Amino acid sequence: MRLVFAGTPEVALPSLRAFISSSRHEVVAVVTRPDAPSGRGRRLERSPVAALADEHGIEVLTPAKAGEPEFLDRLKALEPDLCPVVAYGNLLPQRTLDVPKHGWVNLHFSVLPAWRGAAPVQAAVRNGDDVTGASTFRIVKELDAGPVFGVVTETVRPRDTSGDLLERLASSGASLLLSTVDGIEDGTVRAVEQPADGVTYAAKIAVEDARLDFSLSAVVLDRLARAVTPEPGAWATFRGERLKLGPVTPVDGDLPPGEIVVERKRVLVGTATSAVALGEVQAQGKKRMAATDWARGTRIEAGERIS
Repeated sequence: MRLVFAGTPEVALPSLRAFISSSRHEVVAVVTRPDAPSGRGRRLERSPVAALADEHGIEVLTPAKAGEPEFLDRLKALEPDLCPVVAYGNLLPQRTLDVPKHGWVNLHFSVLPAWRGAAPVQAAVRNGDDVTGASTFRIVKELDAGPVFGVVTETVRPRDTSGDLLERLASSGASLLLSTVDGIEDGTVRAVEQPADGVTYAAKIAVEDARLDFSLSAVVLDRLARAVTPEPGAWATFRGERLKLGPVTPVDGDLPPGEIVVERKRVLVGTATSAVALGEVQAQGKKRMAATDWARGTRIEAGERIS
């Protein structure tokens, strides 16, 4: 089939590579977010999907909005049979959804109808889910509510960060998306409407949502820190400045919430329940380092707190 692939970040690359390598389908173009400022110099950079398309000589479309007349005209001229989507990050109006013969098929990183929305993997980690997965479904106007073609599941490991889990789902999800498109071409897969029960939503996590509040329990802090790693990243404040934090580990021992105790091989912080051991730490203007190295350089005094 003739495909126009829509996606933007690194997590979409395994799927795009699968379609580029497929002998059954032709990727005639990709749709991705426009080039964006990056780094200290704020230079415009291509999205990962655009960069991969450039390597393979594939046309790149970067509409600011997916309903722009110029974009629609080009999309129609390309005559796609189907448009696979992985983390595109832009709303698709109905006039755009109507262009390809077989519609737009999205790879979403949850077992629908659980965790519809922008941050399903983060929600699964933060909620303490034992199992999550990926689903392929036909895109409709309502958010992530279209009928489902297929599902793969993935165990959430005890120390998984969102980055760890998303990396595995991107790989298994790419195989699922390719097999779904193969099945649509063959007429061997059927989309099944999502059940009305069990719908949950996963809103995008803002930087403020990633702050660790040490008046909460160690379990809650552990899940949150892993959920926001690598993006947007956990943080707290120390001596009035923001301190970026990696995942924390619940340990035995009671300390007042936020109080720091420096040991030879670990740095502990009190919570509402047991203490947690800090992992990597990054103070303002400094590189990321082990918490013990940070503590030695900072010369933490007895009774100091992180908040």
